[in-house]
Amino acid sequence: MVLWTRLAPAALPAPSGPTPLRWELAHDEHFRRPVRSGEAIALPELGHSVHVELAGLPSDRWYFYRFTLGDATSPTGRTRTLAAPGAQVQRFRFAFASCQRWEHGYYAAWRHLCAEQPDAIVFLGDYIYEYASANVPAAALARSHTLRHARSLADYRDRYALHRSDPDLQAAHALCPWIVTWDDHEVENDYAGDQGQEDPIDFLLRRTAAYQAFYENMPLRASALVHGLAGLDRPDAVRVNDRLAHGQLLRFHVLDTRQHRDFQACRAVGSTGSGSVAPKDCPDLTNAGRSLLGTAQERWLQQGLAQDANANGPRWTVLAQQTLFSQRNYRAAPHALYSTDSWDGYPAARQRLLNALAQQPPRNSVFIGGDIHQNYVCRVLADYQRPESATIASEFCGTSVTSRSNTTQDKVDGVARRNPHVLLANCEHRGYSVVDVTPTHWTTRLQVLDDVTQPDAQISTLARFVVEDGRPGPVRT
Repeated sequence: MVLWTRLAPAALPAPSGPTPLRWELAHDEHFRRPVRSGEAIALPELGHSVHVELAGLPSDRWYFYRFTLGDATSPTGRTRTLAAPGAQVQRFRFAFASCQRWEHGYYAAWRHLCAEQPDAIVFLGDYIYEYASANVPAAALARSHTLRHARSLADYRDRYALHRSDPDLQAAHALCPWIVTWDDHEVENDYAGDQGQEDPIDFLLRRTAAYQAFYENMPLRASALVHGLAGLDRPDAVRVNDRLAHGQLLRFHVLDTRQHRDFQACRAVGSTGSGSVAPKDCPDLTNAGRSLLGTAQERWLQQGLAQDANANGPRWTVLAQQTLFSQRNYRAAPHALYSTDSWDGYPAARQRLLNALAQQPPRNSVFIGGDIHQNYVCRVLADYQRPESATIASEFCGTSVTSRSNTTQDKVDGVARRNPHVLLANCEHRGYSVVDVTPTHWTTRLQVLDDVTQPDAQISTLARFVVEDGRPGPVRT
């Protein structure tokens, strides 16, 4: 497990150099049954963040932790260890969420999510947005901030400090372990690998700052900061792809679809977005060599999926990634139109992954994603060029916590009609998803807010889908 904290500037002694603080782990929230304790050093070079890694604890247990510095004590957090490899686990509940632009709404979703009492939270990207508040009438925003468009390390640190000031989000972090990855707004909208909208050297400096701030503010292992404080010669500064298993019940493959991807097909260098293209107008779209994950991560994932396909593999294989995996054709044939920023923009890479799933299939494969600010539920086909091909996996792409969808339900309904593998498509709600996993069933509830612009927004269930063991494809119940 990783115990995370960060010292706020007001808590730092002067001068604010390396600062020792004490951590405690206990069986109970009153710390009457201590388990371990120790000292960690909060370094100014890492924003006085602390990542305490603990190993050797009993498996499948809940714990409580806190940090102290002088007379100051942090709020108490709760965390847990996962079940041991091969353990026969009967249930696991996790929630997944993404995209929480500050100005677009309050974080009531996190308050309701805490009531679900999940074993873990999976965050799939866009924890922050790099933008300054839009210059629009105050009534057009739920709330605003005064931070400038983030470019420097100080800017990104300030943005995380803003988000983490929200009490509902703080409560969610204190509730249970988080499994995290990123998308684009942790750096810049629609960036791809080492390319953004500005001069390449300037962008790499900006990306390095953004990556460091992400590491400082997320409960990542210390080893995730692959090369220490990264310079321009270290473009893979932070490793977020990872694997985590809970006994033999399920295994997460957490992916990074930003850091190693090729530039979007037919996107003009320096442009502000990737847009959508028709294959007939963009030959590069179907270039077999293009990748969303990068060659090394593709190979790493294929190796992991092959392990899952063994007799001793997990009951459920979870591919946790940023966006919609299934094909989403915006126009009827022969006038097909596809987004270039999602898997649709990398069809050869998607087919390589589909082939790996088909050739050595894990027992049950489920994709979870976010990014598009809409709820999608899909059957994952073996080959999207053959709509009659077999369903080999299930997909749940969640809506945003707050970020607006910027589309209409009529348009989304049209997408669903043109793509029969899409079982549900909804753009009208913000919220999160809750997943209950047992050896025989995977159940996803799409939880949505009635009005994200109100801090006391209420929650309800938009839809509920079940996947049965050995039968790929979600079924609405």
